[in-house]
Order: sequence, then structure tokens, then C-alpha cells
Amino acid sequence: MCDYKGVFCGQDSSRKTIVVGIDLNHGGLEGILVKELSLLQDMSLLHLNSNRFTGTIPDSLKDLFTLSELDLSNNQFSGSFPTTILQLPNLVYLDLRFNLFSGPIPDILFTKNLDAILLNNNEFDGRIPQSLGNSPASVINLANNKLTGDIPISFGYSSSGLKEILFLNNRLTGCIPQGIGLWSDLQVFDASFNSLMGHIPDSVSCLEDIEVLNVAHNKLSGELPDLVCGLKSLMNLSVAYNFFSGFSQECAKLYGRNVGFDFALNCIPGRQMQRPEPECAMIPGGSLSCLRIPNMRSISCGIA
Repeated sequence: MCDYKGVFCGQDSSRKTIVVGIDLNHGGLEGILVKELSLLQDMSLLHLNSNRFTGTIPDSLKDLFTLSELDLSNNQFSGSFPTTILQLPNLVYLDLRFNLFSGPIPDILFTKNLDAILLNNNEFDGRIPQSLGNSPASVINLANNKLTGDIPISFGYSSSGLKEILFLNNRLTGCIPQGIGLWSDLQVFDASFNSLMGHIPDSVSCLEDIEVLNVAHNKLSGELPDLVCGLKSLMNLSVAYNFFSGFSQECAKLYGRNVGFDFALNCIPGRQMQRPEPECAMIPGGSLSCLRIPNMRSISCGIA
């Protein structure tokens, strides 16, 4: 087996030859994953992306105790979320992108010691688990699914090294949580193409490392404040296709800083490419309260 391209072998403590990794990305393979894969219990890496595999993930994969990376992306796997892989004690990288998985995302996923959780471009639905805030991951991608409900209140209320999170193109409603400002390492936040309402929370001003902030194609309103536009690491800010009523002097300076700034099709008087006035007469979610934790104060870091 070690002579096959993409199969990597080594030796165990008794000098017996063992398979330590399989990388068959773009291999032109098809069929199903057989349960006998679980016999390769010394394998730490299984990469099968960009093939034509179908069917569900066999329960026997839970026996791959040393597996740290699992990449099944860009295939045609289906069925519910394969919870069997969450029993793998050493898994840190999980990539299920571009498949046909459906149903809810299990709560336990965000309690596991995973550094990358890539679930985008599937058919997952239901609410995002409240356990999202417990994840130690640096990258979480939930884009292009059918997720509904709010971004969990827990988002941000735990210490984390989260750098990128993508919610774009789902069916999310409610507010952007105040806790977003507590993800101090965050570099990319994309919640575009949903139905989020209310204002951008002042806590966004705490995101000193944020480079990409995209909330376009929602139902957000209010005035875009200095606290957001003054972020020092910002490279791209998109608030297009919302109901913002104006922006401050600091926001007007973004072009001089060579920051991409898209505010088209809002409700900003005196600016070109805005919504027709009748669309701006009734702001969606105008009475929505976004401070959903009792007695919680608004978080703001100001401008350094």
C-alpha cells in the first residue's frame, strides 16, 4: 500500500511499517468511504478533497484515534452532520465544505478542541448552537447554508483566538451581538446576505486587528459611527444594501486611507446610489432592542 501515490508510511516503535497519512486530493476518485478505513489506526492525516465520493460517513471512522486532519471537502457526501468524527480525540482540522450535508449543526461541535471548522456550502439548517462562543477555533466558516435564527448571544463571551468567522448567505435574523468586540484577534467578520437588523454595536470598535468587515445585504440601520470607521487595521468595509441613514467624518476619510468602502443602496441623504425615499420611510426592525442580556452595558473601546 505504501507504494501508492498519496499514501505516506512510517514505522512504529517496533519498526513495523504503518500508514501515517493519505492525501488523495483531486484524485478523480468515486464511490463511498468503506468502514475498513478504520483499520489504519496510526493515520494522522486523511485528505480526500475534490473527488466524487458519495454516501454518508461510516461510524467506524471514530476508531482513527490519531487522526488530526480530516478534509472531505468538495465531494458529494450527504446525510446529517457526521457526529462520529467528533469522537476523534486528536482532531484539530475539520473540513466538510462543498458537500450535501443537511440538518442541524450539533451543539457539541463547538466544544471540541478544533482549530478550523469549515462547514460552508452545504445544506445545514436550524439555529446556530449557543455553544458557538465556547469554540477555541481560529477559523469558523458557516457560509452558504440555510441557517436561521440569531447569531448566538454567547458569541464573543469567552476567551478565544478566533481570527475569521463567516456567516454570509444564510437566513439569520436579529442583531449583531455586543460580544463581537471581545474577539480581540478577529481579522475577518462577514455576515452579509442575511436579514440582520438593528445597529452595528459600538463594541466593534474593540476589533483592533479587523481587516474585513462585511455586513452588506442585511436590514441594518442607524448612522455608521466613527468608532467603526476609525479601526486602524481596516482594509475593506461593506455596508451596502442596508438602511443606514448616514455616516460620520471618520467614515468619509476611509477613501484617503485606501480602504475599500461600499455604502451603496442605503438611506443616506445627499449621497449617490441610495435607495428611493419610499423604501427608507419604514426602517425594518426600528424598534428592535439589541441589548439582549439584562443589565448589560454597551461595550466601546473608542478610537486610539
